[in-house]
Amino acid sequence: MYPGKWGIECPDKPAVIHAVTGKTVTYAELNDRSNQLAQLMWDKGLRPGDHVSIFMENNLRYFEVVWAAFRSGLFLTTINCYLTDEEAGYILDNSESSILVASKHLAEIAEQLPTFAPNCHTWLMVDGTVSGYESYEEAIALYPAENLADEPAGTLMLYSSGTTGRPKGILRPRPENKIYEDAGPVGALQNMLWGFSEDTVYLSPAPLYHSAPIGFCSGTQALGGTVVMMPRFDEIGALQAIQDHQVTHSQWVPTMFSRMLKLPEEARSGFDLTSHKVAIHAAAPCPAGIKQQMFDWWGPILYEYYGGTELNGFTHCDPQEWLSHPSTVGRPILGVIHICDEQGSELANGESGIVYFELPEMNFEYLKDPEKTKDAQHPEHCNWTALGDVGYVDDDGFLYLTDRTTFMIISGGVNIYPQEIEDALIMHDKVADVAVIGVPNEEMGEEVKAVVQVVTGIERDDQLAEELLAYARKHIAHYKCPRSLDFMDELPRLPTGKLYKRLIKDAYWGKSGSKIV
Repeated sequence: MYPGKWGIECPDKPAVIHAVTGKTVTYAELNDRSNQLAQLMWDKGLRPGDHVSIFMENNLRYFEVVWAAFRSGLFLTTINCYLTDEEAGYILDNSESSILVASKHLAEIAEQLPTFAPNCHTWLMVDGTVSGYESYEEAIALYPAENLADEPAGTLMLYSSGTTGRPKGILRPRPENKIYEDAGPVGALQNMLWGFSEDTVYLSPAPLYHSAPIGFCSGTQALGGTVVMMPRFDEIGALQAIQDHQVTHSQWVPTMFSRMLKLPEEARSGFDLTSHKVAIHAAAPCPAGIKQQMFDWWGPILYEYYGGTELNGFTHCDPQEWLSHPSTVGRPILGVIHICDEQGSELANGESGIVYFELPEMNFEYLKDPEKTKDAQHPEHCNWTALGDVGYVDDDGFLYLTDRTTFMIISGGVNIYPQEIEDALIMHDKVADVAVIGVPNEEMGEEVKAVVQVVTGIERDDQLAEELLAYARKHIAHYKCPRSLDFMDELPRLPTGKLYKRLIKDAYWGKSGSKIV
């Protein structure tokens, strides 16, 4: 199932709707345009297993590029639209992409990319052109809207966000089936766990370059549903979209919940959300207090999963399971969980350690980086892999995440995980966002510091800092509490919701190129 099926069966049905402008791409249009681009790429010499990239904001044209690659057996890399020219150029070159489709909206960066990727031979731009690019619309117009003679399934080859280092290309085997034979692994998962179907209206409030949004949007379209695409997340706009488009399914990150909950009651209570049956969240652990407030507001419709772009394992938690096991990210439905210490020894239930998933065999590699691939593997079991998360399993088999190994603070020889402290501080009604890091301490090695973004309209001063530190001491053990607290205008979160904590930490450790603003 893919747009080729729905373009015939329901040609006028919206495949995607722009949440703000209301502009629509029908399944007939999506099928025709993705066919034209597939024909162009074939004519340019691309064959199954080759690589292409896309560099766009959330744009309605995004989906035809995705489906053109998927119906051509290609690897598609979606490049973060907020990167610098050097960062985006690195990904484009490292991925060995032969074609880039960019947008005029990103022209300032896009115009510089050819200098970084000399092996990319075709440069296309939607909504206008700049030097070095052909008009995408004019280029595909030269090709017929006909299926390729053979349509092996393609797949994504995405890059890690780079919040703790340079992005890594995550290469997984290309599917062996034809694109029209099924809805793909994401579509199958959506149907099995959350009831996605051709009747689904799915709200996507996040940037499409990220793995979950583009995976869930393309899965929705494989099943014949309608995607409602927000150009960017905003609290009122998301609630308005649910009401206006009768959204049935959605996906979020915890910071979106926090921002919506901090709206004045009168601002968030005036929307009809009765069509909304399934709200999925992932990307980062959700503070238990925030999630409970969302249950109180939206009812028992919140589902959670944990898994990485590597797809080396996957856990899932439905509303009832979470309410009976607060803070869990669920039980595994892909892979067997092992919790191990730093030497690789397995730990008992309830003990925190590195989270490994066991599969029958290793199912991914980091492109051109065998050392990082090996680092992800267990010291003794090559088919046990970890993504750098720390957590524990309870006696019922539910996984709980406590933090990332890279964010752990070691103060006086004691391991302190920032997530617990952040989860406590975010519940304060004057805190909009918070990051907890380790900063240098001559005696202890590191000490705990909180960096806070306050709610709009709140004055930042020493009195507020003392109030927040006292609040932390009231809710968590004193040895974990921040010794000091600073304020920032806005924490450096990626649009995916992930905190770019390395930028904050580097500034305090005196590393070049970082600053607190």
